[in-house]
Amino acid sequence: MTATPPNDTWGIEALWEQLLPLLPGLSIEVAERLGSTNATLVDRLRQAGRGARDGRGHAPRAEDLEPALLVAVEQTQGRGRLGRHWQSAAGASLTFSLSRVLERADWSGLSLAVGVALAEALDPAGRHLALKWPNDLWLRPASDETGAGRKLGGILIEAIGLGEHRVAVIGIGLNVRPVPGAEGSAHLNELDATWTAPRALAAVMPAVAQALQRFEAQGFAAFEAAYAARDLLRDQPVTTTDPACPQGLATGVEPDGALHVRTPDGQAHRVISGEVSVRPAAAPPA
Repeated sequence: MTATPPNDTWGIEALWEQLLPLLPGLSIEVAERLGSTNATLVDRLRQAGRGARDGRGHAPRAEDLEPALLVAVEQTQGRGRLGRHWQSAAGASLTFSLSRVLERADWSGLSLAVGVALAEALDPAGRHLALKWPNDLWLRPASDETGAGRKLGGILIEAIGLGEHRVAVIGIGLNVRPVPGAEGSAHLNELDATWTAPRALAAVMPAVAQALQRFEAQGFAAFEAAYAARDLLRDQPVTTTDPACPQGLATGVEPDGALHVRTPDGQAHRVISGEVSVRPAAAPPA
């Protein structure tokens, strides 16, 4: 465990002790200000990989393969999927990244599994939080609201090769209070005014660690039913950036994590995460 802010408002020692059985060798670091937690961990892993190739060993050092949790009190250059900027602010956001070796060859649906873990930890009853394929956490609309809801958080997963191993760098950003510059988004204080960034970290990290163990053993199939229960897009009209499927009706997520969309002409399409963006449509396709 590495150093934390002097007053340890994050409760890192207790969290570390709780997570250690799930993430042996875990280190935790809380930085007051960072550009991007994902970029920082990715850079560290790439440097470790270069060190191994430069003659310091034919394989990464054991410590390079151990899990690392990096939290930023303030993140200034947060990244979302497809290169989008993630707005965050000290005290109003929870931004952190976890690096962990995943020996499972097939990572299909990993971001969906992490999303399930977040939603279940923050909203166990499933009344408020939904999941938008492939990596967003949304607040369901209130009875007096129109539309599909509002984004509350996001997940960014990157893979780094380290010798014979692949390391997943899992970045998570959650709005805790209203974030300047992110008007129209949702935040946890809408559910409960007592949510803070440290409390949210303590709630979600054990769930994410357990989900990674389960995913490594069983893949997305272990999360398919739980995802379906919170699927924001299921049976809803959507628009996509996939030229083969610009609009249609989302009919659920397949066992490998692909989004199934039926176009207006009745054709079925599999939309696979990557460079494709999917959004709820304003109205059903003609």
